Amino acid sequence: MSLNLTPTANRVHIGFFGRRNVGKSSLLNAVTGQDLAVVSDVLGTTTDPVQKAMELLPLGPVVIIDTPGLDDVGGLGEKRVKKARQVLNRVDVAVLVVEAGPGLTPVDEELLGLISSKNIPHLVAYNKSDLLSFIPESTPRAMYVSATTGQGVKEIKELLATLAASEESKLKIVGDILHPTEVAVLVVPIDKAAPKGRLILPQQQTIRDILEADAAAVVVKERELKDVLERLAAPPALVITDSQVLSRVSADTPPNVPLTTFSILFARYKGYLTGAAVGAATVDRLPVGANILMAEGCTHHRQCDDIGTVKLPRWIRNYAGRDFNFSFMAGGDFPEDLSSYGLIVHCGACMLNDREVHYRRKCAEDQGVPLTNYGTIIAHMQGLLRRCLGIFPHILALMESDS
Repeated sequence: MSLNLTPTANRVHIGFFGRRNVGKSSLLNAVTGQDLAVVSDVLGTTTDPVQKAMELLPLGPVVIIDTPGLDDVGGLGEKRVKKARQVLNRVDVAVLVVEAGPGLTPVDEELLGLISSKNIPHLVAYNKSDLLSFIPESTPRAMYVSATTGQGVKEIKELLATLAASEESKLKIVGDILHPTEVAVLVVPIDKAAPKGRLILPQQQTIRDILEADAAAVVVKERELKDVLERLAAPPALVITDSQVLSRVSADTPPNVPLTTFSILFARYKGYLTGAAVGAATVDRLPVGANILMAEGCTHHRQCDDIGTVKLPRWIRNYAGRDFNFSFMAGGDFPEDLSSYGLIVHCGACMLNDREVHYRRKCAEDQGVPLTNYGTIIAHMQGLLRRCLGIFPHILALMESDS
């Protein structure tokens, strides 16, 4: 991924919802100015959620998601409706498209209730208003529009920008920890699993966050860390490492230099570090044969020694000294029923937006299933979690009170 592209997780996710043939896809195309969605008079033309990353003025970088009709029927139709409703778990703003003449139906009312219960900023777009003999006045949450004539499309864009502004995250990855001109050393292994010619997304984002804090980033491989630290005129303010080389980096980093990992920083950035730290210790108490879910937010080509499906399960078994049953999921299909799992070990979630991460964390919390992430459980198993959390004393205190 190029450094000048906005990551999907940092884009505002806007979902278009509605019954079949209310002009949902037509309105989406009118708002974006592109033929993103297939338009047809045939009921159920949109069969699966389709998303597209793009620039939408005056809003900026967004992900637009078109969804199947909410009134689809039959066995296959029910699955499509379920997929459409699942999109609500990852949208920052929802647009409910309704046919202006008939107005809201029970299906629409039900979805509005669900949107409200999830506290999603939203608007109702009454489409095909050009067919009305009298067009009511629009309100901040009810816009009368026409995908055919373009009426109200500009106003929808402006309202979307206003709604999305309230969803902007104020959290930092590491920028709030560093002072201007301070140095952070980033330890980035380059091995066969590393993407050719580029850094992985969490590393890119952390470097950008450091620069925005007017601090300096020094990037090294694990083998050069010790020499680089000795060459620095003063100790760095922080060393941040990839979790897979944490043990070596900890040995080469003086005790007086703060140390943490990208995974721990991202757990805080995504809002669940306390739960991840407490959840990591669950592995000490799991019985033989317990079910562990290894969850990833994206799909990618797996290497022969993949971290999520090979390395971590092996490390967890070796650490605990007993066998567990591992299940694996990747992408957007996070299980609704988690009750059979004793622990969820998630990736860093760099490709998921805040709302999707919150949904997954809340699902686990509501069902009483501990959730941690890759780097946090690695630090725990290596006896280094408390050192890696030293920059967050309030979280250390909460861990102590929970244990």
